[in-house]
Amino acid sequence: MAHITVSVEYGIHSLLWLVGQEGKPLSSRKLAELSGVSPTFLAKIFPKLEKAGIVCAAEGVRGGYELAKAPQDISFLEIVDAIEGEKPLFDCQEIRARCPLFGKGPPAWATSGTCAVHAVMLRAEKSMREALKSQSLGDVAQAFGRKAPSEFWAAFQTWLAHEDDPRSGKPASTQRSKGRRAR
Repeated sequence: MAHITVSVEYGIHSLLWLVGQEGKPLSSRKLAELSGVSPTFLAKIFPKLEKAGIVCAAEGVRGGYELAKAPQDISFLEIVDAIEGEKPLFDCQEIRARCPLFGKGPPAWATSGTCAVHAVMLRAEKSMREALKSQSLGDVAQAFGRKAPSEFWAAFQTWLAHEDDPRSGKPASTQRSKGRRAR
């Protein structure tokens, strides 16, 4: 089982869509659609991100989520901890003390200090957390922005502009044209 679950992947990809959208909140439903993930599943992730101060919710008909701070100020570690909680990479069970050769109990030399296996895992966890802390949402958004052609960003903006009318469930452009015909 993965230490960092799919929730983190879904959350990070969805957060990337919010970069550059200041003042234009996106609903978790729209973010799920953009990322090709379950809206119900994503709707469970965003309250965690909001509680951690990564996003803020905008109320109302055109409400949704916006980044609560600059993308450069949001580390991957902050996102992982917000979604997964600050859980250890390894949960040492101290099995070194269970050796049958120890009889009624392990000698002090066998259990003094940190378990050698646990020490390796602690170093790995420290390295992983440092690597995640060193990468920001802004870093990844910038890398993605360099890869995607300008036509993609134009299509994205067009898609956002023709977002569904939340009152009818129909595209806003369709809603407007039907209103004109009825007059």
